[in-house]
Amino acid sequence: MSTTTASPMGADTEASGHVIVCGLHGVALRAVEQLHLSGVEVIIIDEDPDPRLAQIIEGWGIRQIRQNATLGGGLIAASIAHCRAVICCAPSDILTLEIALGVREIRPDVRIVVELANASVGRALERVIGVGSVIDVAEIAAPSFVEACLGLATHEMTLGGERFAVVQVTVSGDEGYHETFRSHFGNLAPVAITTALTGAMAVCPGRDAPVAVGDHVAVLGTPAEFERSDLDVVRAVHAPPPRVPHWRLLHRRISAILATNARGLVISVSLLFSLVILSTLIIHLGYLTPARHHLGVLNSLYFSVETIATVGFGDYFFAGQGDLMLTFAIVLIIAGVALVSTSFALFTNILVSRRIEQSLGRRPIPGLAGHTVVIGLGSVGIGVIERLVTTGERCVIIERDVNNRELERARALGVPIVIGDATQPPVHRQVNLADARAIAILTSSDLTNIETGLAVHESLGDQWERVPVVMRVFDQDLARMMGQSFGFHHVRSTAALAAPWFVGAALGLDVIETFYFEDQPFLVGRLEVSSTGGLEGLQLGDLSSRTRVIAIRRAAEGAPLEHPPRRGTRFAGGDEVFLLGPYEELLSVLRRNGGAHEGAPASDARGPAAE
Repeated sequence: MSTTTASPMGADTEASGHVIVCGLHGVALRAVEQLHLSGVEVIIIDEDPDPRLAQIIEGWGIRQIRQNATLGGGLIAASIAHCRAVICCAPSDILTLEIALGVREIRPDVRIVVELANASVGRALERVIGVGSVIDVAEIAAPSFVEACLGLATHEMTLGGERFAVVQVTVSGDEGYHETFRSHFGNLAPVAITTALTGAMAVCPGRDAPVAVGDHVAVLGTPAEFERSDLDVVRAVHAPPPRVPHWRLLHRRISAILATNARGLVISVSLLFSLVILSTLIIHLGYLTPARHHLGVLNSLYFSVETIATVGFGDYFFAGQGDLMLTFAIVLIIAGVALVSTSFALFTNILVSRRIEQSLGRRPIPGLAGHTVVIGLGSVGIGVIERLVTTGERCVIIERDVNNRELERARALGVPIVIGDATQPPVHRQVNLADARAIAILTSSDLTNIETGLAVHESLGDQWERVPVVMRVFDQDLARMMGQSFGFHHVRSTAALAAPWFVGAALGLDVIETFYFEDQPFLVGRLEVSSTGGLEGLQLGDLSSRTRVIAIRRAAEGAPLEHPPRRGTRFAGGDEVFLLGPYEELLSVLRRNGGAHEGAPASDARGPAAE
């Protein structure tokens, strides 16, 4: 394993222009991987790295320094004087804050990228190290999970002041229908095409790529372009929330009541009601007024209620009614007092118990349908909940930890919370899992998420294909294998979504949006063409075949946004370019922009970067 000891500042001249990554945790590993694949030299500082992750890094041939980044001189050993950027991904926010402030003190001019989950601390730190330097992984990942839960087919974004959208559609038409993308979609740009026959995906294909009925296509354009186009398509959205018959919900409510401590109240009230009916009937038939007349039904009911409530005998009384009526009156008073007091006691008990169960998250939610179940209330989970609530969606949370710091935040949103183990079927029944619109499994442990996903699969049974189950995992390869092996169609990697933001911020690419098309993550980024880089004077058609240039704004002041640019368009120094593609392709373009002789496109194939 490659380690090093402290050395004088500047002694390591070979490290010039490198990126320092402090902390080998979470998203940092994927950021290091992407920097390494992009040909950027990386030095890692971590005094106590995970042995498994350290072994992976060693296999990549990346230098590691096992020292404290600040107190132990790790930054000096990593030649901070010559680095181009520092990425801080320490295991705790306080350590990350300490490293970031230490870096700023040593190198006020260096680019710093920080991972912080605490929004308040992040905003304060941005005022010190620069706006856009602090990245919240949950803030980046949450929109993708929400889109998968709601089955949204449109991802909107604003580039250079202009609105754009990526819309997922399914090609429709007559049987045997085949056309090119251009003839079917006009001037709209293809982001990806998945063929219905083989399932193969073409990323950023040309407009002359063939499309057939059933192909799943992601299409890019402005709102005006979508309005002008007469698309014969069907939006690729999930089924609407399930409609559950009212009688079924009522039956569930009654069953849930009878299964709780409310059962005693139901029995007590039923006996009390029966006693009132029986008493009314007996008084109506057997009670005689001083004028020797029977009471009417309403007066009999009134006499029964006031006797049971022990507030009567001002209007009617049993004196002089005979032994049988007097005996009945004694029984009625004793039974009535017993049942009334018991009913009030049970009702009070239910109110108190309900409050306790609600605070502890033990209360079942029998009448809910068409809701979204969110499992795991970490930073990503609460971010997803807030966005779902904003859209008007009904949600239920399952959380195992009763001391979770986000519980009060969720309660403030009015979201029901069930404290329990989401791998257990009784907990699934508590939240009406079978009637849910979507299920998001968002704990911070991959193994827990997989175990929970398999348990949910069993509970859903025949509903599995109807209810989208969105799962969070760390590794993109694991996400792909989960889909292939266990049939999970909506597995999202937080590292795949967030790592490009760190790498882009470190190298000068402004990442604007990330989104998924099926299981492929895409990035939308902005860069400024360097007057001394490899993009200067390059034609758009000479870029990688898996990269699409969305728009260009020339360096001239007040220049309009050029959209869509043509294949023959050439880049000029100072141009602002908006790009779309997989992260490795965008990083390749960014690296090429760094120097005239640096790197090459990720693919030799010349493609439709713009047409």
